[in-house]
Amino acid sequence: MTNILIISGSPTSVSRTAAVASFIGRILVKKGTKVEHLSVRDLPAEALLHAQFDHPGIKRAQKLVEDSEALIVVSPVYKASYPGILKSFFDLIPEKGLAGKTVLPIASGGTLAHLLTLEYAFKPLFSTLGAREIPQGVYIVDAQISYTGDEIKFVDPQLEERLASAVLELLEKVVAIN
Repeated sequence: MTNILIISGSPTSVSRTAAVASFIGRILVKKGTKVEHLSVRDLPAEALLHAQFDHPGIKRAQKLVEDSEALIVVSPVYKASYPGILKSFFDLIPEKGLAGKTVLPIASGGTLAHLLTLEYAFKPLFSTLGAREIPQGVYIVDAQISYTGDEIKFVDPQLEERLASAVLELLEKVVAIN
């Protein structure tokens, strides 16, 4: 069974990011995929801030990354990049800790002005950590969706199709590799 880790980079518990991550998780579960979720906001803040590689909470999160065949990283965009809490987590992933993995970036922001964040912020990070493949990500403009808790409503039906298509393409790639 394919094992995919969905990482939520949002610093808040109720967010578009969480709703998108839940939507993606439901797609994967319907396809028979084992799905794990990791919200960086739930990691111990002090361990992230002080780069405590040996903290039990960090070690558990690192193990989730290690055991996954692919990652889907869902994150808001603030000031033209991903949140610092997400970067702090990836700073604790060992060098080449994404080797052999496919990583799909999904970002959301207030305007299309941050679209290039996928190319200029996420791809270099995942490449540096050794990701095997980084498919074209999906950028979501906040106005394209509405959400309540983990439930999402697509204002733009084409976005729903693009998001589902990107997730299914990732799944096909991972299955083909294994």
